[in-house]
Amino acid sequence: MKTKIITLESHDDLISVRDKLSWAKTPRILLVYPKYAKVTLRLLDLKVLQRHADSLGAQLGIVTRRMKVRHEAESLGIPVFTSSASAQRAVWAAPAPRTQRTPPPPRRDLRTLRDEVYVQEAPWRRSLLGRVVTFTAGVMAVLAVAGLFVPRAAVTLYPEAQTVSIIIPVTADLATRSVSLNGEIPAQTITLVVSEEQTLPITGTISMPQSKAVGVVQFTNSSSEEIIIPEGTIVSTNTLIRFATLNAVRLPAGVDEVVEVKVEATEAGTDGNLDAGAITVIEGTLGLSATALNLEPTTGGTDANVIGSTEEDRAALRERVLTALNEKAKEQIRANIGADDLLISDTILMNELRREEFSPPAGVSGTELTFLAEAEFTAHYILAEDLKTLAASSVTASIPAGFLAQSEMSFNPVAAPITDASGITRFQLQASQTALQEVDLMTVYNLIRGREKQLAARTLSETFLFQTEPQIEITPSWWRWLPLIPFNISVEVQ
Repeated sequence: MKTKIITLESHDDLISVRDKLSWAKTPRILLVYPKYAKVTLRLLDLKVLQRHADSLGAQLGIVTRRMKVRHEAESLGIPVFTSSASAQRAVWAAPAPRTQRTPPPPRRDLRTLRDEVYVQEAPWRRSLLGRVVTFTAGVMAVLAVAGLFVPRAAVTLYPEAQTVSIIIPVTADLATRSVSLNGEIPAQTITLVVSEEQTLPITGTISMPQSKAVGVVQFTNSSSEEIIIPEGTIVSTNTLIRFATLNAVRLPAGVDEVVEVKVEATEAGTDGNLDAGAITVIEGTLGLSATALNLEPTTGGTDANVIGSTEEDRAALRERVLTALNEKAKEQIRANIGADDLLISDTILMNELRREEFSPPAGVSGTELTFLAEAEFTAHYILAEDLKTLAASSVTASIPAGFLAQSEMSFNPVAAPITDASGITRFQLQASQTALQEVDLMTVYNLIRGREKQLAARTLSETFLFQTEPQIEITPSWWRWLPLIPFNISVEVQ
């Protein structure tokens, strides 16, 4: 039998497949599910396609290996095959005959039944006057409900205010562990390491050794034996200006035997230019057997003037860096404690100067002088929370009866804290807070609800003491009376 084969694609749905069925003109239509792509046709979709095929006078079949689709198709009586070739060779089972529903004949007594169950309205409800009265009552009821729930009022009260301010003597100590009502408060300590480096341009000159002085030293034998004076033997003055022999010599045996040796200063500079008789000391064990003396002055030591830092430059730069180091330490200490914590400035102390370094070193030429300093600092401070606790306990006790604290409490030292030699800090703390007269909101609601706007404001002014007259705003603005329901009235105390 001629069969129309329709290969399904992954994007096919009920509508597209149904359109494909409509073009088929064969008695059998075979839907082939793709092997790897997924077609989303539900059980209900298969039922619709089966009925559509029936309406076209064709029988629907399916080619698929998916068990779920096979079970759904078999439950609907749709033939299922494993391939298109087997579907064309096999004999399809005849479809079940479709049953036709025959509608029951219409009943002739429906109007009678309707009239029997229909309840007749009362005469007054059917009359025009009754309907007008009923409509008017409904409108009045809606207006009454709207009058209860729609109007809203915002009431702003300005009760009498007092500023409570007291001065509290405070004693802060590291040994104190908790806040006391008598003004004792714990002090905290902070330690940090701060470094600072600055550079100073050099415009002055310094004298630097350039060449070494040379001369001749006479060695005199103090013993009866020959003495070997090795090269590099050190001789010096009483002020420790040292010279070294330039070659090895033999000092003949016998007391007062002499030999002369050339010497050169161990360090360059004019300090090596000595007068005759200045060199008298022989370093080492050789000095026990001989003496030394320069019979002529030593010469040839010179200095050169170069750009370099003087001791005054170094002292000035060091002082400037240490001053900046103290300021930097104060800034970093403030940054490492709470924003509202109180830093006790006179306790900032440099415990240890860990490092100080000049570049270039002393005696070395250069156009810039750099000084690096690193030090450890400590300081005492007081936690803002402890100050607030102390101030709150004192200010709360000073608020008059019938008043309530309204604003945030402010507290500041009257003068800079002073720390004595024992490490105890003393200062006076001024604490202030604004208190408003207590207003009972339930009393306010009872006095103003349902009243005309001006009368409500006058009643409030007569009952409470206010700085200014209460402000009442009603929504909508044309409404004259305050709402009867309290939750439609908002009261703000300022």
